[in-house]
Amino acid sequence: MTLLNRQIVLKSRPIGVPEPHHFELVSRDVPALAAGEFLVENLFLSIDPAQRGYVNDENNYVAPVAIGAVMRALAVGRVISSECSQVKTGEHLYGWFGWQDYCVGRPDAILRRVDPQQASLAAAAGTLGINGLTAFIALQDIGKPRAGETVLVTAGAGAVGSIVGQLAKRCGCRTVAVVGSDAKGAQCLTEFGYDAFVNHHHALSDALPAACPGGIDVFFDNVAGEVADVIMGRMNPFGRVIQCGTVSIASWVPPPQGPRIQREILTRRLRMEGFVIFDHVARFDAVAAELAALLKAGALLTREDIETQLERAPAALLDVYNGRNVGKKLVRLRD
Repeated sequence: MTLLNRQIVLKSRPIGVPEPHHFELVSRDVPALAAGEFLVENLFLSIDPAQRGYVNDENNYVAPVAIGAVMRALAVGRVISSECSQVKTGEHLYGWFGWQDYCVGRPDAILRRVDPQQASLAAAAGTLGINGLTAFIALQDIGKPRAGETVLVTAGAGAVGSIVGQLAKRCGCRTVAVVGSDAKGAQCLTEFGYDAFVNHHHALSDALPAACPGGIDVFFDNVAGEVADVIMGRMNPFGRVIQCGTVSIASWVPPPQGPRIQREILTRRLRMEGFVIFDHVARFDAVAAELAALLKAGALLTREDIETQLERAPAALLDVYNGRNVGKKLVRLRD
């Protein structure tokens, strides 16, 4: 019996943030498996800000999705058929399986094998996926937080930021979230254990001194832009800046103009480093196991914002860019 595969494909190439009209829903037959291939039934699709770079020409580290091709995306799925000796039927996998019901894949599409006993499958797509892995590895490798230091996180209530705040708190740091609403700030305090928050819509330069009276030692930046420009002026000497995302920049073509930060880096003797999680795939299993242990012990709290229809995926991505998500955004295709 031939399976019918619903897919979200790229209809037109966006400039800047993709919107639902740039995509369309199509149905195609699932092809027969060739040697070395396996068939995944997707369970949870991940919605990530980085997907903007998969569909436009602004990203210099991955080729853009072709017009008419399935939207590139990470997902957690179950193998329902396999002609690959490295993959067994019944396994759960996390990898590049796209915005679709089914994916015919090869081993190079797999990022990690998922143990359903380790954590929920939703957590495997978020907390134990690139969001939690990014928070853990970037904070430890670049931020090197020490007890008593202040760690400030932009998009502090987001899928990455909410975990960064909790991990920094476990290191004995004072944690400050920068958010886009007072409601998200309250969530950071009550759910994610931040010590303070700042709403960047309310005179950020005036609010930072009260939130960070001792300055900022580690700046975990997920947004860039004007918000980051202001924060750089509060960094302590020998501070560390982790450039993890640039979600506030609508388009990099042409490059946006703003204050030059080189003087801040020089006079404050700052270290600034970009972070791309796919440089660290070899560490995924070990770090995911540490995060799973924290989840199981109740030492790490996550929030998931779950859609239940494949056709909602493009709108869900726009929600993330507009800050309308409450926690990690996922699309659940089946129970």
